[in-house]
Amino acid sequence: MNLPNKLSLTRILLVPVMMFLYMASFIPQGYGKLAALVVFIIASITDLLDGKIARKYNLITDLGKFLDSIADKILTFATLFLLMTDFTIPHPYGVIFATIVLFRDFAVLGIKSLVAEQSGAVGAEWIGKVKFFVSTIAYPFGILVAALVAFGITGWVLLTLQIVFYVLIGATAVLTIWSGIDYMIKYKSVFKIK
Repeated sequence: MNLPNKLSLTRILLVPVMMFLYMASFIPQGYGKLAALVVFIIASITDLLDGKIARKYNLITDLGKFLDSIADKILTFATLFLLMTDFTIPHPYGVIFATIVLFRDFAVLGIKSLVAEQSGAVGAEWIGKVKFFVSTIAYPFGILVAALVAFGITGWVLLTLQIVFYVLIGATAVLTIWSGIDYMIKYKSVFKIK
């Protein structure tokens, strides 16, 4: 197993650590959530590194593509789950947002599989990259907001940060829908019945 694949695997293994720290009620105040934020950032750094190393040293493999994609989704869904459970993303918006993300990811995964069978691999679209970038800002920002709430921070500081977080999550939702529709339009030929 090459280094990029080990980094992707490390990202997967960091997810339960992040979840444990986030939910650990025996850790005083918001320190567990701050520790979870640090783990999220470390996991995100592995995501940046595995791709750069794989491209630079020509270590791109099918296993690597699979692990990278799975690791991204596990980290995303786990963080989204955490932010929903303590209502950092208020109910019912968390459920709606999670449904959008799940539907888009499964739809795109299905499209990529169909295209791969018919004509080869599907490259990442620019809108998908923008969506990923915004979401990698939104999710850790949400963990930070949850930590501040756990610390008992109130007033305009918390309100301002919550508004910024809601804007980031809203932007992520819009970009998620947009990128899903973009994939469906671009590869609509795979849906034609022969």
